[in-house]
Amino acid sequence: MFIGEYSHTIDLKKRLAVPSKFRKDLGSRAVITRGLDKCLFVYPLKTWEELAKKLGTLPVGEAGTRSFIRLMLAGAIDVDIDRQGRVLIPDYLKSYASLKRNVTIAGLYNRLEIWDENKWKTYRNKAEKNTDEIAEQLGKLGIY
Repeated sequence: MFIGEYSHTIDLKKRLAVPSKFRKDLGSRAVITRGLDKCLFVYPLKTWEELAKKLGTLPVGEAGTRSFIRLMLAGAIDVDIDRQGRVLIPDYLKSYASLKRNVTIAGLYNRLEIWDENKWKTYRNKAEKNTDEIAEQLGKLGIY
């Protein structure tokens, strides 16, 4: 299970060190793809295979569904995690998420998210201001 948020940097060779706390659950290979809100999603290989299978069964008759499937699947790349726990982030994904040097890696149960540090702070601050509204909506769904 992935939880918590960590500040890290992308080195000159476009590598990002995965927090040591997450390495065991991530394994030696992972999948990085375009995420929502202009961040990157990182999945353990097994979790990605389950998600990709579900995406593959969605109806492609609706434009929104097709777009989402394309965003997730065509944007994905499988990566090896080296001995130092680093992953190489391709340019097209760095560009999509506007990643520069400083990033935040957030654990979200079954995936990691990689955010530009400033975008994460802005997003987090906005979400923190709306926690009562979010909790109320979750309460209507019986979750909170």
